[in-house]
Amino acid sequence: MIEELIHELRRDLAVVIVTHNLAQAHRVADRVAFMYLGDLVEYGDAAQVFTEPRAARTRDYVRGAFG
Repeated sequence: MIEELIHELRRDLAVVIVTHNLAQAHRVADRVAFMYLGDLVEYGDAAQVFTEPRAARTRDYVRGAFG
């Protein structure tokens, strides 16, 4: 239900969510920011960040190497 609401709201609003659930972020995000220990590691299109991350730290995180 929450994800449906996010999709509905984003038609008219900018929606920012913070999650550690990568599957959920992949389902609902247009753009993704990956932060680690307060530093912005990578920001970009969700599909690009999840499938072809530029930063090694992002790549390790989305592949489950840590976190």
